[in-house]
Amino acid sequence: MAGERDESRNESREQSFDGFYAATFRQTVGQVYAMTGSLAEAEDCVQEAYARAWQRWPRVSGYADPQAWVRTVAYRISVSSWRKAVNRLTAHRRSREDPELPGLGPDHLALVAALRRISSEQRQAIVLHHLVGLSVEEVAEQTGAPTGTVKARLARGRRALAPHLSEGPEGGGLAEPSGVRGGKSHGVRAAGEERF
Repeated sequence: MAGERDESRNESREQSFDGFYAATFRQTVGQVYAMTGSLAEAEDCVQEAYARAWQRWPRVSGYADPQAWVRTVAYRISVSSWRKAVNRLTAHRRSREDPELPGLGPDHLALVAALRRISSEQRQAIVLHHLVGLSVEEVAEQTGAPTGTVKARLARGRRALAPHLSEGPEGGGLAEPSGVRGGKSHGVRAAGEERF
């Protein structure tokens, strides 16, 4: 009897995690890709984060937003010093051209290319706020930075992104792309526009 209950709980746990994984994996990879600028790195980091979530699923599943936990863990994995060293070596070995990525439109690729040109702190704040749709306070909570610091990173990041996203010769001819979250469009605002 006890063995049957344990087996039933394990099956329920697996189904719960499988549903969560299926519903959130693609979106989480897209968000971490926007933060890291490398699809391969994003996929690796997100896979590792989901593996950690599976190991702690009884606790993680009780969080208000388990996907935020996975995204935060994946981002932290991506910025570890070991990973940075490995990525530098890998970057020197591969071509400078990004491969054509199925499912990612030119706007998304242009946005990721522009995001690569700003600091990682600004990039993380912009992705979480504009692409994920978190409030400034939620970004502050996830990143561990004060609210004022998040606001500064957003403002400076938007100013730094503006030349890379605007149309025309000085902006590299890139149209302003938009991010997608749950079917809604969240465009990155140009410098000077506020969303606080």
